[in-house]
Amino acid sequence: MDFMLPLLLAFLLTALLLVLRIWLVLRKAAGLRPGEKGFVSMLVVAGSGGHTTEILRLLSSLSKSYSPTHYIIAETDEMSEDKIRAFENTKSIGISEPLYSIHRIPRSREVRQSWSSSFMTTLNSMLYSFPLTARLQPDLVLCNGPGTCVPVCLSAFLLGIFGIKKIIIIYVESICRVETLSLSGKLLYYFSDYFIVQWPRLRDKYPNSIYLGRII
Repeated sequence: MDFMLPLLLAFLLTALLLVLRIWLVLRKAAGLRPGEKGFVSMLVVAGSGGHTTEILRLLSSLSKSYSPTHYIIAETDEMSEDKIRAFENTKSIGISEPLYSIHRIPRSREVRQSWSSSFMTTLNSMLYSFPLTARLQPDLVLCNGPGTCVPVCLSAFLLGIFGIKKIIIIYVESICRVETLSLSGKLLYYFSDYFIVQWPRLRDKYPNSIYLGRII
């Protein structure tokens, strides 16, 4: 009976995708299109440890036209939320309404978690991240390597496959990755629209990547 659980989850995910497809097509037909006023809505995936510090440092160099910003963090990540709120409070001085939101999804993979169990936890994370990404419909997804970004980026990729909305996926590999990609990077190298590395050795190994020097 153990094989029934993956089949049931796959069926539920398929049914959910069909419902969301119908709802989003109707929503688009009603003229509710994000970004139509010249702003770029952005979905940012933050991770525990240095990932959040790096991504916030990158965000600090972007213009105010990237708005609103929606953050996604793992449900067990407490430090990232504090860092995000501190960053946004500083950035939003003089603005009456907050231009950001924070959302949580189950962690797709714990440190040292086995590959066999990672499949189920990632699928569970997809069940949360896909409807969230479909509801927010950002113009682009920006991430830099935490495991949580994998189901989010795949969700954004699927929205384009289903013809709901093309979402630009920008992956920036962490600066600590000098010669090898992170596990997230190895997976998302094939799905990202722009895959940015910060060391020339990685650019040489991965010809479809973009080397811009140290940007974080």
